[in-house]
Amino acid sequence: MPTVRTGPLIGLAAQIVLLGALAATVGLTGPGWLVGAGYGLVTCVALSRGLGRAGAVRLGPADRVTLTRAVLAGGVTALVVDAAIGRPTPVGLLATLTAVALLLDAVDGRVARRTGTASALGARFDMEADAFLLLVLSVHVAPDAGGWVLAIGGMRYAFVVAGWALPWLRATLPARQWRKVAAAAQGIVLAVALAGVLPHRWATLLVAGGLALLVESFARDVFWLWRHRPLRPRPRPTGHVAGVVPVQLVAERVRVLPGGATARPPALAVGAARADEWGR
Repeated sequence: MPTVRTGPLIGLAAQIVLLGALAATVGLTGPGWLVGAGYGLVTCVALSRGLGRAGAVRLGPADRVTLTRAVLAGGVTALVVDAAIGRPTPVGLLATLTAVALLLDAVDGRVARRTGTASALGARFDMEADAFLLLVLSVHVAPDAGGWVLAIGGMRYAFVVAGWALPWLRATLPARQWRKVAAAAQGIVLAVALAGVLPHRWATLLVAGGLALLVESFARDVFWLWRHRPLRPRPRPTGHVAGVVPVQLVAERVRVLPGGATARPPALAVGAARADEWGR
């Protein structure tokens, strides 16, 4: 029988509870409920499959922190969907959920290192939670700042799609602190933009600066992957070049005659003659 992993199920239950709390306080429409619950279900299934492939039964301490962030991202998603269909946006609540999720992003890595529970699954879960939150926030900010903001949320997914066609993009990158800084900056600038604490012009410039950092970070990674891509092995030379007979073959076929003279087979004689002609 398949192993029941309670961690993802607890996350799904927490997602439904959060959506219910949002519905009771600021109200949620049907689409908001549907998208938020669907996101929670997909997260539960994907995390369960990830645990199964890793051979783990339960989530680690850092994974629980990341799961909390994912649940908060589900609440942000439901509010953004409601805003997209014309409901008034509870800016304060939306900014609070986003800020807490971003703060927890700085916690799960430390917890993993201090408890010695860092894993490939945890790193992937953390990355996907970050990427999805950035996508949702960029969708919410884009109508005011411009469609170019969607590049922040879509760049990670475009990179994944490009890896399907270019396998060298799927290679493992070396750890780089600047990559983490650039990713964290995106959440901060988008959170500031949606909170409306800055004039529109300054908020737009701030988001544009964040996008520039992200483009630079991705470009550096792509360049590193391109430089270290596996090269196709060159075909080995066969030893026959445009009618020239290999020296070893000539040495083996040349027959020494009495008196020190040598004789070549006819084919070798022709080849040697051609070589002499090209050497003029």
